[in-house]
Amino acid sequence: MKTEELHTLLSSVLEILEMMIASGAEIYRAEESARRILKAYGMARVDVYATTSNIIVSVETADGMVKTHTHRVSQISTDIEKVHRLNDLVRRVTLQTPDTASLVAQIQAVKDTPQYPVWVTILFYGVIAAAFYLFFGGRNLLECAISFGLGIVTGLLTKTLDTINGNKFLVKFLCAFTSCMVTFLLKTLSVIDSVDYIIIGNIMSLIPGVGLTNSLRDLFAGDSISGVLRLIEASLLALAIACGYIITTFIFGGAVI
Repeated sequence: MKTEELHTLLSSVLEILEMMIASGAEIYRAEESARRILKAYGMARVDVYATTSNIIVSVETADGMVKTHTHRVSQISTDIEKVHRLNDLVRRVTLQTPDTASLVAQIQAVKDTPQYPVWVTILFYGVIAAAFYLFFGGRNLLECAISFGLGIVTGLLTKTLDTINGNKFLVKFLCAFTSCMVTFLLKTLSVIDSVDYIIIGNIMSLIPGVGLTNSLRDLFAGDSISGVLRLIEASLLALAIACGYIITTFIFGGAVI
């Protein structure tokens, strides 16, 4: 393989891995994907090291050439649809080993996959909040509607802060603080009878469940560093959510709980 083709191949593989990790895939899944692709292209040795913030891929070709590339992962979210498409891409590439130009085109096709409109995502923040309000035992129609509205506000806050690359811990804190503040205020004004189910319904959409699950899967797969990093991150995000609730409770003196 020519040096230029090898460079393009490594860059393409790193781009796949970066998208997988940024979309919420497990570390072991990303590393195994890189090994499969590069082995399919005839690499004699493949070494991959990935964490939630950095990816390093080193290969040795059949003629003894050694090359190493690295990428930085700046933002992690949850996009299971993209992870699914990238998994399919890895399978196709492993079986067909297309030329590097075709590989770049297929990666671009995944990147160009239409996303759900922002308003749909925000709407479902409200649907999730209302659904969890009912799931945990709420039965008041007005409170359910308020939970839905607060979910919309949470979605707007999340999307707005994400567009300016806001700190994820601050985003979680502000969303939890805002929803709890409005709920306690409505309770103080006697608009609603209870704050419990409304707050629970809105906080459920903020809990980093995927991050916590992936941390445990990485730990079980032997990726100790990535697993511990994800676990710490998920714990800190949960703490940020809790702080938003605790500070609101402190402001209201705990009298309306």
